[in-house]
Amino acid sequence: MEILLLDKNHPLITDQLLEKNFILEEDFTSSYDEVCLKIQNYDGIIIRSRIPLDANFLNKGKNLKFIARVGAGMENIDIPVAEKLGIQLINSPEGNRDSVAEHVVGMLLILMNRLFIASQEVKNGIWLREENRGDELLGKTVGLIGYGHMGKATAKRLSGFGCKVIFHDILPNISDEFATQVSLEELKEQAEVLSLHIPLTDETHYLINEKFISEMKNDFYFVNTARGKNVETKYLVEALKSGKVKGACLDVLEYEKSSFENLESENEDLQYLLSSEKAIITPHIAGWTHQSKEKLAQVIVDKIVSSFC
Repeated sequence: MEILLLDKNHPLITDQLLEKNFILEEDFTSSYDEVCLKIQNYDGIIIRSRIPLDANFLNKGKNLKFIARVGAGMENIDIPVAEKLGIQLINSPEGNRDSVAEHVVGMLLILMNRLFIASQEVKNGIWLREENRGDELLGKTVGLIGYGHMGKATAKRLSGFGCKVIFHDILPNISDEFATQVSLEELKEQAEVLSLHIPLTDETHYLINEKFISEMKNDFYFVNTARGKNVETKYLVEALKSGKVKGACLDVLEYEKSSFENLESENEDLQYLLSSEKAIITPHIAGWTHQSKEKLAQVIVDKIVSSFC
């Protein structure tokens, strides 16, 4: 089988697939149009997020048997068209669930205990204790939306901090020892911390909007390591200003490019987030550890080998 690699990934993908006698071509620079001209030559492609795999692209890939996405999100692929064409879709959410979970906890600890702020103050000769009094995770009710690989890994960590973890998911009856499944209404009633672990779909686009925030009973901390467009940012900013949202930990932003490589637009809401002590912003790196890079790649290789060897 001939496989086209469109993004740079851990070298174990190339090494291990060559050992299994796959034929590989790496192309990390060609444009969408250039790849469309040759995609019919390949049986499979391995991607991250550089090029959108829309209906036009997929219909030109007449010999494609699989698409492997190194990571979790599949919104860059026209899934209905791929399924109609019989193309197998492979991803690897197992590979970075632990790094995402640690990132969630890390951001919450930094925000709630004012660690970054206090450290910067001391480095600038400012010694404030009462002003930097923290807020404990212990005893908090954490609501997760989405209970797949990322949600479960996050619940496991937070339960170790003495949190009560609840979650809402479209799949029924998936409670476990770390978290209890509830309705969305119950989650809004109980949660003091809200964390997103969902894909970007028509149903989850702008899930967190003015109405959702207003329906949260408690003032709450908000965490998003899912997708930026799950959140309508202007209403999150309004809630931060009013105090309804006590603080926001954002690894993803509505204003990111589809490749996640940079921001594609700036506005007053973004400027507020970047300057506010109530917000921690990281550049889409929750799943981006040294360990997850290898694990993501290994999961992809294992799934390709399992299906096509």
